[in-house]
Amino acid sequence: MLNIELIQSDTENVLNAIRRRGEEPPINKLVSLDNKRKSIQQELDNLRSERKKSSHQIGLEKNPSKTLISQMKALGQKVKQLEAEYKTTQQDIRTIILTLPNIPRNNVPDGTDESSNQIVRTLKSSIESIKNPASYWEISNKLGLIDLSASAKISGSRFYVLNNKLAKLQRSLISWMLDTHTEKHGYKELYLPYLVNTDTVTGSGHLPKFSETMYHDQEDDLWLIPTAEVPITSMFRDEILNPDQIPSQFVAHTPCFRREKAAAGSQTRGIKRVHQFDKVEMYKFVRPLDSDQELFKLVDDAATIIRELELTYRLVELCAGDLGFSAVKTYDLEVWAPGSQEWLEVSSCSNCDDFQSRRANIRYRPELGAKPIYPHTLNGSGLAIPRILIAIIENYQQDDGSVIIPEVLRKYTGFDKID
Repeated sequence: MLNIELIQSDTENVLNAIRRRGEEPPINKLVSLDNKRKSIQQELDNLRSERKKSSHQIGLEKNPSKTLISQMKALGQKVKQLEAEYKTTQQDIRTIILTLPNIPRNNVPDGTDESSNQIVRTLKSSIESIKNPASYWEISNKLGLIDLSASAKISGSRFYVLNNKLAKLQRSLISWMLDTHTEKHGYKELYLPYLVNTDTVTGSGHLPKFSETMYHDQEDDLWLIPTAEVPITSMFRDEILNPDQIPSQFVAHTPCFRREKAAAGSQTRGIKRVHQFDKVEMYKFVRPLDSDQELFKLVDDAATIIRELELTYRLVELCAGDLGFSAVKTYDLEVWAPGSQEWLEVSSCSNCDDFQSRRANIRYRPELGAKPIYPHTLNGSGLAIPRILIAIIENYQQDDGSVIIPEVLRKYTGFDKID
């Protein structure tokens, strides 16, 4: 959530910054409402002071006049009326401010969509793919690894069933990624609820904007999480943390549920863009001065996973118009799939500044006795599983139709080949 004081003091720059995203925010309406709120507050303060004086005067008189008592009642009614108006105005302000996205960093590239994203660097793997590599879908069909007929029968379109060794490979990837992030990168592992309340989804920035792309149980008012970022953000909601709790960094594996709406085609075939998938997520609460540097560390933690799998990848900086709602700066990591002949996003690493901590009302004391401030939050995939599976299948396929298991995973899978 943006700071209303910043919006008031630097209205034009805030407006222009959000316009870089390709949006036209109702900033002027918000400023007008906040001015109204301040005016009501001032009037309330004056009336309460006047009422206090009148009450004191009545207390001093043995037989207060009917006029004085009548004035007291009128003041009370006026205060009650203004309190209701103040509450409504506050709610109107909150309704608008919750729809405003975060402000991109000044050094984020301009642009309105992914065509303006900038490739920072490309790192080629030493693994050489075979000549004329097949797509993961062709390989999976021949080896019986993915069953879309069964998943369609169970749930409908854009779900999938993994069979035999591919199911074991997914489980192995998850275990290895969690071990790497906890043992080598210093993250604390979490097991999280997959159903969360509305305050939780609002705190992370997914509500109200993404309500139509999420699964919601209306009876219990619970939402299936689209990413572990959502519940991790709210672990400290409405809390003031101690100095030794910042920085903190967490990692969790969860399924992710998304009601993404896309026309049928190559992007929705198989396991590339689905309603349910697994992901390992990294999340940091850090000091404001450290968040830019922590973003680079986060990116490297995700890239380490790709490098150890010996996959070709590239680092992409997102333009202003392609940033996520809560992010001020984002880097994507994409792996090369030689059979599909495309780059697949497997991680998106973002710095959200104090946007989420304000929404979730998370503060910390920089030192004992200090005034509480908002920490910065960062999140990144470490990694998303389906597209890494695709990359492994296509990059490690052999001429005989089998798929070699990356060496780093073999102690987890217990086998070195899928055939």
